[in-house]
Amino acid sequence: MFNPIKTLACVAACLFISPMALAEAPHADVKVLSTKALPDFPGKEALMISVYYPPGSVDPVHRHNAHAFVYVLEGEIVMAVKGGKEVTLKAGDTFYEGPNDLHTVGRNASKTKPARFTVLLLKDAGKDFFIPTDK
Repeated sequence: MFNPIKTLACVAACLFISPMALAEAPHADVKVLSTKALPDFPGKEALMISVYYPPGSVDPVHRHNAHAFVYVLEGEIVMAVKGGKEVTLKAGDTFYEGPNDLHTVGRNASKTKPARFTVLLLKDAGKDFFIPTDK
């Protein structure tokens, strides 16, 4: 079960910021753009989402349990998965996250400008695409 206190503490430890600062960070605005069953891959679906990061936005540590293809539309974002390097992406850049990856860093690189990106997820049909975790 999702425990927001543990999630905040874990993210704070990973990002070297205090839990209070994370609690005050603006949240991402996520909108589902489309969902499509993939008949050639029974039990799988494609999900496309739009993510808007207000200035200073920070995601909790999470999983997608999906192949996630990120395309940055505006601004700059910082992404990393466990065991990988932190990367700063700008408009036109891409990022891939695999089904077994733990998304340890996801944030707007700017405290003054918004960022927008689109994500295509190939995942199990009907399953959540954002799974907060404390690990």
